[in-house]
Order: sequence, then structure tokens, then C-alpha cells
Amino acid sequence: MNKMGKNFLLSLGVVLCACQKQEPKPNVLVILIDDAGYSSFGFNGGEIETPNIDSLAHQGVICTDAHVMGSVSAPSRAMLMTGRYGQRFGFECNLDDPDAGVPNEEETLGDIFRENGYATTALGKWHLGFKPDMHPNEQGFEHFYGFLAGSRSYYYRPDSDDKDGSLHQMQLNGEPIKFDGYMTDVLTDHALSYIECVGEKPFMMYLSYNAIHTPLEAPEEYLNKFEGHKNQYIKAMTSALDKNIGELIAGLKKMNKFDNTLIFFLADNGGAINNLDSNLPYKGFKGNKFEGGHRVPFCVVWGDKLVKDYKFNGLVSSFDIMATAVQAAGIPSQKLKNPIDGVDLLPYLRGEKVGNPHEYLFWRKMNCSAVRTPDYKLISVDGYGKVLYNITKDPAEMHDIKNEELEIYEELCQVWSEWNAEMGDRKWDDGGLWPQVTDTITIDLMKNFRNEELILYPGAKRKIQ
Repeated sequence: MNKMGKNFLLSLGVVLCACQKQEPKPNVLVILIDDAGYSSFGFNGGEIETPNIDSLAHQGVICTDAHVMGSVSAPSRAMLMTGRYGQRFGFECNLDDPDAGVPNEEETLGDIFRENGYATTALGKWHLGFKPDMHPNEQGFEHFYGFLAGSRSYYYRPDSDDKDGSLHQMQLNGEPIKFDGYMTDVLTDHALSYIECVGEKPFMMYLSYNAIHTPLEAPEEYLNKFEGHKNQYIKAMTSALDKNIGELIAGLKKMNKFDNTLIFFLADNGGAINNLDSNLPYKGFKGNKFEGGHRVPFCVVWGDKLVKDYKFNGLVSSFDIMATAVQAAGIPSQKLKNPIDGVDLLPYLRGEKVGNPHEYLFWRKMNCSAVRTPDYKLISVDGYGKVLYNITKDPAEMHDIKNEELEIYEELCQVWSEWNAEMGDRKWDDGGLWPQVTDTITIDLMKNFRNEELILYPGAKRKIQ
């Protein structure tokens, strides 16, 4: 064989070797749970048995200091979906305005992955805008099976949630659809059917269960399992959710897709006081800026590409999902439409890097705001005052130390002011009495009131001051 022939074969061998080594693009699966508290699941110390969710968490990395960036549903989801502080585009409150939602100028997870060759689907609760141009199919998701509003029944209700024109109505790509059975089961079945249908094409799935949000509804088999238990309905709903996560993971494995699927599992905010879910050992709950309002169960799993059964204690945010997923998929950052606030977590999740992905995290919703560092937390209510906690020494946020740690206090006041100056104005407010209720609850928690002493809803036993 002549020299040219040898060189050709050598070159061909290099090309073939490179092709063999090239890995397929990873699938991305974001599993978002609704109103589940920090200790809702066994892997985070919960008392309800959740063997399937726990098994999933222990196959990857559990982030113990993970936060969503809004303490209620809609802004939390907006920031996860865009990888950016919602205050940059006016989204800091729940949707109490017909024009409210994620504007088209923002780029969603659906947008970026669809543009890069992925099959994209959003399933379950949307709650990111009701106008036609804010529909999931107009926000990058070629497939949508779910409902637009913030909550609904777990069963088909033709005379209420599923009547024509209702924002709670179940739909498939904009068309009303009937369903049989329990919503948590229905969403899992649809997710598995979709994954099977896309075949070998990589998928990006946003699976947004409405469990365990009110209304408190569960199948009889689960209610019977917890008959006589305190919080029977929440335990039954959580157990049903756990069964479905088990079926989802088993289905991925059966289709040989589990090992190459980057999975994020988290809640959209802290546990809600009205469903009595637990945020222990933290103070606060859905709707306020104490840890119980935004510190959530969070784990990341990706076959053998991440450290298994590892607890990462660094400061993590839900908008890191965008940065991490984009990096895992090999999408160049210059392809992103807008700068994002998230951090690529992969080096931390692989054990290559230690420390904190974020030096500061910020919250703002009308009169209430907060800033977190790895060790400290500053909470403020306009017109009332501020409190400072050492989260490392006082994770329950019981001891205000602003007078003892004046330098830290002034630093956090300054960095929050600088961040706030970069943000835009909010484009809508919470409706009704809720701004006053939120302020009053936050002030009561600053005073270390017990739950039974708080003003929890309009018309509760103590007047709004």
C-alpha cells in the first residue's frame, strides 16, 4: 500500500473514532412539584415515606441549600423558566392582571432547546401568562398538555374547572380535552407516551405536577392507607406523587433513556400554610421571605455523570437550571438571547469544584425583600424595618443580630440596593388584601410569633395592622 493510501486510512480511522466517541445530546427533564415544603420528602428528612423520590435523589446530588427566587408560584416559575431574575422584566408578583406573564422578549427553556434541535414539551400547570402570545406553544414548547391557571381539581370537572372558557380547563395544544382518572397519574402517563413518541430525538420536558397544591384530593386507595393520620390528604397526595415518580423513572429506564437524561427535581416554593405541609426545620412558609418560603427540596440526577448519593451544601438557585442544562447540552452561551443570572452547576455536581455557586441571592416582592449569602440573611419590609440572621448558626431565623453585626448589616443593605437599582419596575401587583397580609405575616414572623398567632388570610382572627 502506498503512502497516500496509508494516510487516507489513518485519517478515516480518526474520523470513525471521533464519531464513535461522540455522545448523543442529553435529554433534559425538569420535574416541578407544587407547594411542597422543604421536608416533604424522605431525602430531606420528611416523615412521609417517599421511597421512589428518595431513590431518585440518592442516584445523584441533593442540594441542601437550594432556593427558588419567588416565594409564590408564578414569579418562581418565571425565573426558573428564563434563568433570570423576574424583576428584570417586571415579573415579581402572582398573576392578577390579564396582561401579566412572561413577555416575548424573554427566552424560555422551551425556546432555547427547540432552537437547538430538541423536542420540547410542557405538561401540567403553566401559570406564566394567559394571553395567546404567552401560551406555552408560543413560548418554545411545541407540545403542551395541561392548564393555564394556578390550580385546579385533580379530576375532570365539566361543570367547573373544565367548562368552556375556563383558564383551569385541561387542554392539548390549545384545544380542550377530557381526561379520566387522577391528574397526577394522567400527567405521568402522558409524559411517558410523549417520550416514547419522540423516539431517538433528544427531548426537553417541563413536567409541572399540580401536586400537592390544594384542592386536597386523593384516590381512595391512598386515603385509606393514611386513615386516621394527621394531614391525611397531604400524605395521600404525596404518596400518590411518589408512586408516579417511580413509574416515570422506570419508564425512562425501560426505554434506555434514563442514563442520558439530566433530571432536576424541585418544588416551586415553600409548603403552604393552608395544606399544612412541612418546612421544618425552617421558619416561614409559602409567600414570605423566611427560609421556609423559598428554600426547597432540590436534587439533580444524570446517570453516571454526576457524583452519586452526594449532598452539596453550596448556595444554589432554581435559575441555575437553565445555565446547567444549556451547558450539558453543549449549547454555546453566545446563542442565548439574554444574559442569564444562573450558574452552571456541573462542576459542583461532579465534585470538581467546592464552595458556593452564588455569593448573593436576592428576593423582592412589593414591600418585602431579602438577600442571602452563604452565612447571612437580611429581610426587609418597607415602612417597618429590617432583620439580620446568621443562617449558619441560626437556621431557624430567630435571633436578629443587626446591632451585633453592623458591618455585615451595612454590607447587605448596600449590595441589595445595588442589585435593586439594576432591576426594572414591577408591571403588576398582587390583588386584593394580599399585599397587606403578606407584610403583616412577615412582620409577625420577624417578631417570632407562632403560627397560631399569625394573620394568615383575610378575615382571620387578628386584624391587619
